[in-house]
Amino acid sequence: MSSYARVIVNPAAGAGRTGRNWPRIMSLFRRHGLRFEHAITEAPGHATELAKEAARRGYETVVSVGGDGTVNEIVNGLHTAGDSRDTRLGIISTGTGSDYIRTLGIPRRCEEACRRLIAAKHRAVDLGVAEYSVDGHREVRLFVNFAGMGFDAEIVRRTTQQFKSLGGLPAYLCGVLATVVAYKNKSIRLTLDGETMDKKVCTVIMNIGRYGGGGMKTAPGAIVDDGMFDVLVIGDVSKPDLLRSLPRIYRGTHLSHPKVTLKKAKEIEIDSGQPVRLQADGELLGRVPARFHILPSALNVIV
Repeated sequence: MSSYARVIVNPAAGAGRTGRNWPRIMSLFRRHGLRFEHAITEAPGHATELAKEAARRGYETVVSVGGDGTVNEIVNGLHTAGDSRDTRLGIISTGTGSDYIRTLGIPRRCEEACRRLIAAKHRAVDLGVAEYSVDGHREVRLFVNFAGMGFDAEIVRRTTQQFKSLGGLPAYLCGVLATVVAYKNKSIRLTLDGETMDKKVCTVIMNIGRYGGGGMKTAPGAIVDDGMFDVLVIGDVSKPDLLRSLPRIYRGTHLSHPKVTLKKAKEIEIDSGQPVRLQADGELLGRVPARFHILPSALNVIV
């Protein structure tokens, strides 16, 4: 990579491990000849502002050092600044889940991922757009990997608020178990590319990538540049059935379950007479009603 890069570091990612490991990662960058300046995030949302500034200053490459949530913030900043395709995104994944890089084939080990940055081979991938409600006001957020409602979003809430310090799979499983105890399936109206159905569901997940929840293979056949969501609908399953089925989701064999469906769609609408939370890339958003649509080949990621 001959151009100058802006590196955005989230020291809180990975339960604080990113901040402790940043000096070592910085040394790796320098050893491999990466030309860069860096900025440290100071609060949630700060990576969005830093990415916006980097794009407006003309950086050709912005590198995320953090988790999937950091990537999400950076992509939203790049998009807000103009055309997100104008700036290449590099990823050094140091978060608890690292689900997005699994689909892209970016190495988890920092040294190997650093070599990919130097080679600078990139791939144009899709982005998702979520429109949703917060205290009665319409909000818009982009996502790179997946967005979900209901059970999925409740797991995010409990994992981030109660168990994130455990890291990765342990944190997610604790979040799942805590959610199973209290969660009740939701009655929703779901519209996929104009086709509307009323259903009682556990969750609906709009997938761009294949993985979520620290390695769950939620959408085994998802392709990040096909211009479509893989929409996973888990219907009105009982709590015992849900717990028994969790190992199948990690293996990617859950699609044969009679109450699980997966469909391709470009536009999705979800509404409900009940309060239903939403998440995107592991970050809580707001509540339904919500609309989702795809932005084809809207981001260039170094792979």
